[in-house]
Amino acid sequence: MRLGFNPNKDQETTNLTYSHQIIIPVYIPNQNDYFKNSLAILKLCLESLLLTVHKKTFITVVNNGSCAEVKNYLQELYVEKKIHEILETTNIGKLNAILKGVVGHNFPLITITDSDVLFLNGWQKATYSIFENFPKAGVVCPTPSSRSLRTYTSNIYWDNFFSKKLAFSKVKNPLALKNFAISVGNPDFYNRAHLENYFTISSSNEKAVIGAGHFVGTYRGEIFNSLEVKYSNYKLGGNSESEILDIPVVKKGFWRLSSEDNYAYHMGNVVEQWMYNEVSKLEKDNTEIDFKLKSIEASSKWLFILKSKVFGKFILNKKIMKYFLRWKGLSKEEASNYLI
Repeated sequence: MRLGFNPNKDQETTNLTYSHQIIIPVYIPNQNDYFKNSLAILKLCLESLLLTVHKKTFITVVNNGSCAEVKNYLQELYVEKKIHEILETTNIGKLNAILKGVVGHNFPLITITDSDVLFLNGWQKATYSIFENFPKAGVVCPTPSSRSLRTYTSNIYWDNFFSKKLAFSKVKNPLALKNFAISVGNPDFYNRAHLENYFTISSSNEKAVIGAGHFVGTYRGEIFNSLEVKYSNYKLGGNSESEILDIPVVKKGFWRLSSEDNYAYHMGNVVEQWMYNEVSKLEKDNTEIDFKLKSIEASSKWLFILKSKVFGKFILNKKIMKYFLRWKGLSKEEASNYLI
């Protein structure tokens, strides 16, 4: 039986005061073996995030089947109003958890981040600067990678093939690249050529590094409005990230870019003293940023096929790419080493 009239019926939702959503999928099923330090890492991640985001940032945590200790910690943050939303699921996989966080909201900017990222002051401002100076930016990563130049980037090369805006620039923070390599358990991930130069695109006010990584990135919210893939069969890995986080960006004609300097660290699953040192240096961001994302028309399906399928098969081929890199400023030896 129903009595009376529901006061919410036919009422439009009011515009939220938030302009930027952060989505963090968390899977810590226990505190043993691989996950021994994971709760401590998560606490460092969220502490750094809470210190470095502006007041119009909406934080969504998707608890993807974590243990009771993690669930209780997240609930404490929610009760204290430090995070805005907790979504509870069983272990449905990282990408499916991310999709849960996207649905039901309409934010112009969405940052998707792993739960082992340590954020640094200024990461949002640096991200917004790239969106401002490169209107075609679809995703921006706050950590540059010299090795990202061949990952879903052919549309950038098509759009700027003859332009001098595409060139190699000296790496601003080679130590950060080395630290990332160590954090993923591969100290040799970057060779000497990668640590000296990365491939950049320039505007009148800014440089951005070509390509973007997966462990943290800020996307145009509209990219997720018409996803063709709304479920992944993989709990982690497989083609899940490319199908849901990479291809939708380039399908709309947008670029995948990164900041020149380093504004976040990847921590991995082992706690180290430097992490506490870095968090202790952070200053609370009490600003209210009113950044307005420039609207840009998405490109057609045929342009996607031309730039990413046809031209991409040509320009991203290693043999062809070596000549392209030499044309853009590398020596013969550097170009060969760059694509190893």
